[in-house]
Amino acid sequence: MKHFLRMLIQVCLFFYCKFLWRCLKFVMRKLTGRCELQRICYNTKPGASRTMKIETSLRDSKSKLLQTSVSVHPDAIEKTIDDIMELKKINPDINPQLGISLQACLLQIVGYRNLIADVEKLRRESYDSDNPQHEEMLLKLWKFLKPNTPLESRISKQWCEIGFQGDDPKTDFRGMGLLGLYNLQYFAERDAAAAQQVLSDSLHPKCSKFSKAEWEKKRMDKAIGYSFAIVGINITDLAYNLLVSGALKTHFYNIAPEAPTLSHFQQTFCQTLTGLEEHRKIICQIIKLSDARVS
Repeated sequence: MKHFLRMLIQVCLFFYCKFLWRCLKFVMRKLTGRCELQRICYNTKPGASRTMKIETSLRDSKSKLLQTSVSVHPDAIEKTIDDIMELKKINPDINPQLGISLQACLLQIVGYRNLIADVEKLRRESYDSDNPQHEEMLLKLWKFLKPNTPLESRISKQWCEIGFQGDDPKTDFRGMGLLGLYNLQYFAERDAAAAQQVLSDSLHPKCSKFSKAEWEKKRMDKAIGYSFAIVGINITDLAYNLLVSGALKTHFYNIAPEAPTLSHFQQTFCQTLTGLEEHRKIICQIIKLSDARVS
C-alpha cells in the first residue's frame, strides 16, 4: 500500500511540475515578449551552458519541429532555423542575433550526435591484417614511437616494447576495433616527442626506488610500469563510454565553436593519456617520499 501511495504521489508531482513549467513558460513569454529560445540565447553566454539549455528546450518541446531539430542533417540546419523562427513568429530582421546563436548551438548538438556515429563506426570495424591501410597505420605507429629502431618483422616480440601483449597487435584491438589504433597513431603522430616520452616512462619508471638493473631483475613492470598500447586502448574505451553517455558534451560544447569532430575526440584522448602519466609520476613521488621518511 505504501509503495502504491508513493508511486501515486510521484505521478502527481510529475504532472504538477510539468503543468507548472508550461504555465511559467507562458507567463514569461507574456511578461518579456520573448520565447524560451530567445531568453536562453540573450541571457546565457555562448558555450556549453547555452547549448545544453537550447538542447533541453528543443527536446522537451511539444512541437514536433523543435523536437526533431536536434537530429537534422547539418545541411538542413539553416532551413530548420528559418522554420523555427516562423513557428515562433520571430522576425529575423529584428532579431538577427537569434538565428546566429541558434545555428551555433544546433551545429554543436547535431555535430555531437554525428561524432558518436563516426566513433561507433570505427569501433565496430575490426582490424584486418589483409587490409593494406590497416597494416600501414600499424607500421606507422611503430615508426612514430620507435623511430631509431627498425621493426624486424611484422610478427615480432618487438611489439611488446610499445605495450602490446603479444607478437601480433591485431589481437589487442578486438575490444575497440580500429578506434584504438586511430587514437594511438594520432597521439604518436601529432606529438611524437610527448608520445615517446610517455612510452619511455611506461617502460622505465624514473621514480622507482630500484635501479634499472634491479628493475629488470625483479620484473616489477606490472607493479609500477604499464603497457603503453594496452592502456591507450583502455583509455579509448573510457573516452568512448563518456562520449556515448553524454558526459563529454560540456567539454566539447566549450572547446568546439561549431560541430565537434573526430579530431576533438582524439585530442581528448591525448590529454587523458598524458594526464594519466602526470598523475602516475606524482603518485610515485609520494611513494618515494613516504619510503624515505620510513627509512
